[in-house]
Amino acid sequence: MAAGSGGSGAGAAQDRGPTGSGQRRELHPRTGRLVSLSACGRTARRQQPGQEFNHGLVLSREPLRDGRIFTVRIDRKVNSWSGSIEIGVTALDPSVLDFPSSATGLKGGSWVVSGCSVLRDGRSVLEEYGQDLDQLGEGDRVGVERTVAGELRLWVNGRDCGVAATGLPPRVWAVVDLYGKCTQITVLPPEPGFSPPTPIPTPPIEPLAPTEDSALAEQGTSADEDFASMELSEVVSNTILSTYNGGLLNVNLSSPPAGEGLGSSGAATSPILTSNDALLFHEKCGTLIKLSNNNKTAERRRPLDEFNNGVVMTNRPLRDNEMEEPRLVDKWSGSIEIGVTTHNPNSLEYPATMTNLQSGTIMMSGCGILTNGKGTRREYCEFSLDELQEGDHIGLTRKSNSALHFFINGIDQGVATPLTPPVVYGVVDLYGMAVKVTIVHNNNHSDRLRRNNAILRALSPEGALRRAAPAAQAEPERLLFHPNCGQKAAITHEGRTALRPHATDDFNHGVVLSSRALRDGEVFQVRIDKMVDKWAGSIEIGVTTHNPAYLQLPSTMTNLRSGTWMMTGNGVMHNGTTILDEYGHNLDRLKAGDTVGVVRREDGTLHFFVNGMTQGPAAWNVPPGVYAVVDLYGQAAQATIVDDVEVSPVPESLPEGNNQVSPSSPSSGAGGSDLRFHQLHGSNAVITNGGRTALRHNCRSEFNDAIVISNRALRDGELFEIVIQKMVDRWSGSIEAGVTAIRPEDLEFPNTMTDIDYDTWMLSGTAIMQDGNTMRNNYGCDLDALGTGARIGMMRTAKGDLHYFINGQDQGAACSGLPPEVYAVVDLYGQCVQVSITNATGPMDNSLATSNTATEKSFPLHSPVAGVAHRFHSTCGKNVTLEEDGTRAVRAAGYAHGLVFSTKELRAEEVFEVKVEELDEKWAGSLRLGLTTLAPGEMGPGAGGSGPGLPPSLPELRTKTTWMVSSCEVRRDGQLQRMNYGRNLERLGVGSRVGVRRGADDTMHILVDGEDMGPAATGIAKNVWAVLDLYGPIRSVSIVSSTRLEESEGTQPPSPSSDTGSEGEEDDEGEEHGLGGQNEMGIIPTTLEFLENHGKNILLSNGNRTATRVASYNQGIVVINQPLVPQLLVQVRIDFLNRQWTSSLVLGVITCAPERLNFPASACALKRAAWLLRGRGVFHNGLKICEKFGPNLDTCPEGTILGLRLDSSGGLHLHVNGVDQGVAVPDVPQPCHALVDLYGQCEQVTIVNPEPGAASGKSAGTQGDMEKADMVDGIKESVCWGPPPAASPLKSCEYHALCSRFRELLLLPEDYFMPPPKRSLCYCESCRKLRGDEAHRRRGEPPREYALPFGWCRFNLRVNPRLEAGTLTKKWHMAYHGSNVAAVRRVLDRGELGAGTASILSCRPLKGEPGVGFEEPGENCAPPREEQPPPVLLSPSLQYAGAETLASKVQFRDPKSQRTHQAQVAFQVCVRPGSYTPGPPSAALGEPPDPHFSPAELEWVTKEKGATLLYALLVRVE
Repeated sequence: MAAGSGGSGAGAAQDRGPTGSGQRRELHPRTGRLVSLSACGRTARRQQPGQEFNHGLVLSREPLRDGRIFTVRIDRKVNSWSGSIEIGVTALDPSVLDFPSSATGLKGGSWVVSGCSVLRDGRSVLEEYGQDLDQLGEGDRVGVERTVAGELRLWVNGRDCGVAATGLPPRVWAVVDLYGKCTQITVLPPEPGFSPPTPIPTPPIEPLAPTEDSALAEQGTSADEDFASMELSEVVSNTILSTYNGGLLNVNLSSPPAGEGLGSSGAATSPILTSNDALLFHEKCGTLIKLSNNNKTAERRRPLDEFNNGVVMTNRPLRDNEMEEPRLVDKWSGSIEIGVTTHNPNSLEYPATMTNLQSGTIMMSGCGILTNGKGTRREYCEFSLDELQEGDHIGLTRKSNSALHFFINGIDQGVATPLTPPVVYGVVDLYGMAVKVTIVHNNNHSDRLRRNNAILRALSPEGALRRAAPAAQAEPERLLFHPNCGQKAAITHEGRTALRPHATDDFNHGVVLSSRALRDGEVFQVRIDKMVDKWAGSIEIGVTTHNPAYLQLPSTMTNLRSGTWMMTGNGVMHNGTTILDEYGHNLDRLKAGDTVGVVRREDGTLHFFVNGMTQGPAAWNVPPGVYAVVDLYGQAAQATIVDDVEVSPVPESLPEGNNQVSPSSPSSGAGGSDLRFHQLHGSNAVITNGGRTALRHNCRSEFNDAIVISNRALRDGELFEIVIQKMVDRWSGSIEAGVTAIRPEDLEFPNTMTDIDYDTWMLSGTAIMQDGNTMRNNYGCDLDALGTGARIGMMRTAKGDLHYFINGQDQGAACSGLPPEVYAVVDLYGQCVQVSITNATGPMDNSLATSNTATEKSFPLHSPVAGVAHRFHSTCGKNVTLEEDGTRAVRAAGYAHGLVFSTKELRAEEVFEVKVEELDEKWAGSLRLGLTTLAPGEMGPGAGGSGPGLPPSLPELRTKTTWMVSSCEVRRDGQLQRMNYGRNLERLGVGSRVGVRRGADDTMHILVDGEDMGPAATGIAKNVWAVLDLYGPIRSVSIVSSTRLEESEGTQPPSPSSDTGSEGEEDDEGEEHGLGGQNEMGIIPTTLEFLENHGKNILLSNGNRTATRVASYNQGIVVINQPLVPQLLVQVRIDFLNRQWTSSLVLGVITCAPERLNFPASACALKRAAWLLRGRGVFHNGLKICEKFGPNLDTCPEGTILGLRLDSSGGLHLHVNGVDQGVAVPDVPQPCHALVDLYGQCEQVTIVNPEPGAASGKSAGTQGDMEKADMVDGIKESVCWGPPPAASPLKSCEYHALCSRFRELLLLPEDYFMPPPKRSLCYCESCRKLRGDEAHRRRGEPPREYALPFGWCRFNLRVNPRLEAGTLTKKWHMAYHGSNVAAVRRVLDRGELGAGTASILSCRPLKGEPGVGFEEPGENCAPPREEQPPPVLLSPSLQYAGAETLASKVQFRDPKSQRTHQAQVAFQVCVRPGSYTPGPPSAALGEPPDPHFSPAELEWVTKEKGATLLYALLVRVE
């Protein structure tokens, strides 16, 4: 190798070669038209790399000299194009060459390596050659050499890739094409190329090895180490398969086997084997085998359908070892099998698998040896071929003593059989998971030699002694990355930085290790420099006992099955098996700039660090001398070692984040305080770190039972301060803190400390509680609003007052009259998981210890503004100033940047209201206000803050879901949802009041001067803050609202579904939802929610019950947190569809644990333990197993409710709007979790909770969505409620919308109809098919058939509550009555089809009812009659009742489309059995009546009063 770019003396002479005349390392001045040269012609750069990808051709200035390598370094690449550098040689003189656009256009004797192909004059002559040049990165070196024999060889980073072409002319120039991604290269000094070996005992590659390897090789030749040299010779010769194709016939450190050594004349007489001598696969092979790559590669066809018939054999008997490189698929069990056979492949009838051969065959299968198909050694080695991964090497050799040895990744597994026939062929069986193998022909064996030297040192006794000898001086003091790294990784910056250069192309093979073993207590810490968002998963870190010098690096470190401890995600794995769940911070959520570290302490415990904060002990009994390992996996693309930090073996305290004591903070020399957590605690609490740290284990499944208490009573004026170190966002509520007079020994720890009803004072949220009762609300701080790193302190003064401190600031007296002996108590409740006692704990040095007055920092006992409890958050727009203690906001300049937020989240039915105080008339626009899921503290203030800042206006606030009203428009994340809402906010004046309310039904209401404008938006998340935009003319506002004094949320169980709701207007007592003889189907539990482990484009809200895909069309997988329980129906509602995409959601179950699953881009890519419903198909592990099952999920409209249920036999049922579609998958393994993929059009779904009252057992239907009389003989009538108004700008059904507009034209009072979402149901062709409605149902006692109103739209009517209990039962029959538009209002006023006596809306008698006295008849009421009412015509078929003769048509103009349509109306009624007489049709029909019904019973006639009850108004539009 060259010593440098220049120089003189011996080094320079040696670089110039034997002749002493060096070759000029310059490029020819004539180049492609876009190339510019610099650095004296040694550097070439392609201009306009962003616009042009070719015309970057350069050639060497002089022809190549034989045996000298022309090398260039890639200086710069871009990602705009595909393809990269191309290099080769040409016989064309550059002085007269007409340069083509690319190297592949060179003719007349040109050989070019492009990617991994070799081209001659533009035509491919060799595929799959060498290393793929397209994968090289910046800093990589590539060169070409013409040998004395006229061969072309490619060199990559100093490694010979073998012969690329032969027969080169004597005079050729090097050619380099700066193509595609490659934009700049630099020519390096020439290097000596390939030369044949010399017949001396030492290997010819020894000068290239490090000094220690050379010394070891010399030691290996000594007489004292014959055994070691013998083993080394065998290891080298048996693992390097370049002995035939590359001219290195043998590499020995001792004399070669007889008859196979080199001649005495050395290299000059050593035979160069022809291609016929190369070891290849025989052309005759198994029936499913396809050979390629000059018969060096064998691949099994149809690997997912067939697992055998994949036998291949070598083309000649074995002389030495072979290696194969399998590509595996996770489909079948079993894997590759390898061995030898005496059968000649030309005459062999290939069996389905080689272990079926009963003679002359020795095979390794799994970890055993089979001879002639029978097992002779069950446990041959500790490795199993079934566990090998893609890229692993398997080899075998028959030694001169007839012993057969197998090698795995270059390691000899020992003697498999001592007697092997002299003539055997190698045989490989591509069985099961093994799909593709390649015979390795690698001439660059120096790396393998160094690795095997290290193996020999590790295995030999002498090596062990040498390893045990003191060698501290040889170890580098500074931690670096070892140069041996993963296939897709690279080490730069002098070993300090590791990266995956092509992180967007591959997600694994990025393993890197430290260059030396870690010392005890030494922290190995790296900083994440770069991340990509294409993959799931991220950086993993840990330690391993494997030396990186000889470790065969796996694709990911968790695949290593020995001596390895890794932190991955938020768990810890040992040898590929999870040993700790829910450990520490989730590494998958780290960002660029974050740091992670690992340390092994003297006691053998392993600790991990995230951003300098220890995550606690992760493993124990870790041996000394472990190497640090980092896996740049998934999103992690680059990491740099941070200078190590020495930590004490047994630290006194954990790193506590931002816990530095400020000048105003309570401080002292408190680090020596003896205050600790007591050894007695709640059942879910764990005390660690010498009593200074407390945590709640199983934090995602348990939210309470984690009370901890101080080890002694607090002294007067003594501060007990803790820091919050870990939180989870799964629960509501958070930490609770206070004091108790109960000794720990006498305390029976309850579920939560607020359950104690004596001698206890607690702060929960903002509520001060004594003995479980709220004694004061709106204390100066809110514990529920604190996050990780916040500090909470408690102190009892000499006066007996209890003070709280938040981040060192006194919050004032919380209560008084405390007894003298009180213990500090902390409840790790809800979101709070881990706390530690800080160094500030101890005696106070301020006047609070003895003073009778509070400090200046104390908050008053009452709100700072009389009657005002709300405040604005300190995070606000850059033009806003907050005054009057945060209750007044003023926009100081401009017309924008006026965002302000509420300090706290709004509770259900809580109103946040402001009054306009000042206007600036020179601006236009209006006040904007609404609700947002963005926590105000998540973004910087924008004015000198470190955060990204708030946007200038509210419509641009899109980082989290935001609902807002501007003027009279409703918008969601800036997108228009609704127009003409309420009063126009542009008309607000000084003194006007405007407020926002989050309803208990998840709706947003706007109030103007106290008047509710109605629901502006639906589907509002649970955790929302009020947000206002002081935009345009609105210059200042002040808060006029206050919170309701109610029980603290912290006293309730922190269930994501803690809201209760009120009883609906409908009562279910009139309907007995029994399922007859069918299986009982329960309602889903109210605690169901989506797991936090989900696709990267998912945003969870509404207590994790609503999932929204916020970007792209995929990466939207969510999983229900609890496993499916037999007979429990789990349902989700489609909230929003985006029509710009195709396809829609995928529904199904997975049987693997979802908490640690790395989700792919779409559910269809799940290849293990997954059953999915997609479109109309059923899929298992990506393969379709059933077609045309149920309705097409891709056509489900918004509002559709989809459910999954396991029956008692394990069958998976699909439910659509409550209708069971049957068994989709039988015998599903349990436990299993429901999975939803928000794919394509589907952008938002919500878990459907049971309706109020459903849990009491009154209804076993689907969430109470069933109407009255929709259950007959155990069969539910399918329902598909439309979305509520303004839920979305898109309508689920155009026909439904058209009928709704016609109904609105009738100007009927809304109170006649059921409220949304039970108001309407469409029976158009598409809706009924989607639900799978049957045409006919049976109802009543005795049961009687009626037809569903196909082709009509049904609008459900309210039922008179006085009549409901006695009449609306399943005993009544269902029928239809044709009507006309003019009679609709009159019928609704009467409440029935005859001359009724009760209004549909009221229980009072109508005017003129007998017994009330005479009154003037009303406008819409018929006068009383003495005669019998006229008969009412009914029919069980709407084909008859809706005929034009009975239901007259009327024309109308659609106000939306301005088109003219014809409409009909009819009524659906309940009829009392026995009150009517069936008979033939009396009306003349133009077409035959419904053939399903007998003509003699098609028309029902009744004259009885009260015999009918109005059920629904039906509309049909043509």
